[in-house]
Amino acid sequence: MARPVLTVLALLIAVVSIFVLETARYGVSYSERVIGQTPVTTLARADSDGPEVVIAHGFAGSREMMQGYGLMLAQAGYRVHLFDFEGHGAHPVPMSGDVNSIDGTTRKLMAQTQAVIDAVAGNDPVALLGHSMATDVLIRVAVETETGPLVLLSAFSQAVTATQPANMLLISGQWEPHLRDFGVKAVQMVDPKAGEGQTVRTDTVTRAAIYAPWTEHVAILQSRAGRAAALEWLNAYYDRTTTASVPPTGWAFLALMAAITILSAALARLALPEQSLPSSHQPAFGRFALTLAVPAIATPFLAIPLDFGVLPVLVADYLAIHLGIFGLLSLGMQRLLWGRLSLGWTGARAMVVSVILLLLWGIGVFGFALDRYGANFFPIQERLPIIAALIIGAVPFMVADAQLVWKASLWRRIAARVALLVSLGIAVALDLEGLFFLLIIAPVIVLFFFVHGAMGRAFGKRAGPLAAGLALGTILAWALGVSFPMFAATGGGA
Repeated sequence: MARPVLTVLALLIAVVSIFVLETARYGVSYSERVIGQTPVTTLARADSDGPEVVIAHGFAGSREMMQGYGLMLAQAGYRVHLFDFEGHGAHPVPMSGDVNSIDGTTRKLMAQTQAVIDAVAGNDPVALLGHSMATDVLIRVAVETETGPLVLLSAFSQAVTATQPANMLLISGQWEPHLRDFGVKAVQMVDPKAGEGQTVRTDTVTRAAIYAPWTEHVAILQSRAGRAAALEWLNAYYDRTTTASVPPTGWAFLALMAAITILSAALARLALPEQSLPSSHQPAFGRFALTLAVPAIATPFLAIPLDFGVLPVLVADYLAIHLGIFGLLSLGMQRLLWGRLSLGWTGARAMVVSVILLLLWGIGVFGFALDRYGANFFPIQERLPIIAALIIGAVPFMVADAQLVWKASLWRRIAARVALLVSLGIAVALDLEGLFFLLIIAPVIVLFFFVHGAMGRAFGKRAGPLAAGLALGTILAWALGVSFPMFAATGGGA
């Protein structure tokens, strides 16, 4: 497809996507407050008369990730309160306690949830809606105190009994077989003959388990079927007939992110003049493979002894060290086996302009859209030192990566990124207990290469790989620093 046509098409997609996403927000006011130290966002229409709904996110989530359900319920007249768990999103206090004990971290999150419920409670019992990690917390709160109906996404909890919680809808993704099985078992506690899709009732218990088509653990947050089912369930409990449209915000969000990524190439062509850059100097297969293998294998053995665990984010210290060592080893191997580094120096002006524009586009434009419609992306001040520490390791890694894949074939670009994932996998195998959360970080890194890697490639074609590497290293550190929970390691107990 010709470049002008692709650019116009991306612009049209962006406009349509923004229209759909803003339609979902139309007429709903956002008000912010702090309950204790918990940041809470309330969504409501001006004429809202509905009951209160408290919505909680999953592990490594945030209030922003739960907007799909929150906005739809607010459009239907409910007053919706979304909050960040400790250590997540904009909450300044790290998670703490013993994660292996119900009376540890879980009890702290229950107390936090109960404080939000108490602060927003009205005349009707408060409804609870949560995803993943939050489902166990909400179930335990509902078992111990009187609440309204529960709508639980991708749920699992050992606290469910045949009688508690009394009113509960469990929605799992179609591609979450184990969680779908849990939902069926929760329903069969009430009626052993019941199956998925059936609602069972006794004098005191109402329960159902359904699945959201074509979804998994993350996509369920934007499921139109899931959102419609949630509204129907709450309406039935509160004897309401209000309705709300369920726009395809999930598809609109993905389309907007894709359009912003595509438009980065047009920005690079518009802002940076075409100039003569050095050749890519790609080596033969054997040398390229060795350049990947040495950092991938050696880095975990060098990095693990240097992990001192001082940053309040799970595995952040190790990841910064791993990325830094990997990058330095990669640059060293490129210098040793390739004979030179083709960093493509184009002059200070082009370098500065390229880095600034890529940062503005990758953090400002893409980050703004992500933060508004999908997930938190702008850090609170407590996370700034974490981002700074990650930059120390992420910049040399991305400079090495940008050099490695500059003007390389598709398979070489894929191989370079797989090498990092393999290296992180080796680290997890060497220290499963201490570095397990690297497995959760891996998808974020993959998405980063799909999106910001494409942006960096567009700018690298105009200004060389060094500029792309400097900017992308900063963006990678930023993305990792805002995405994962802060955790203050403490001894066992509450």
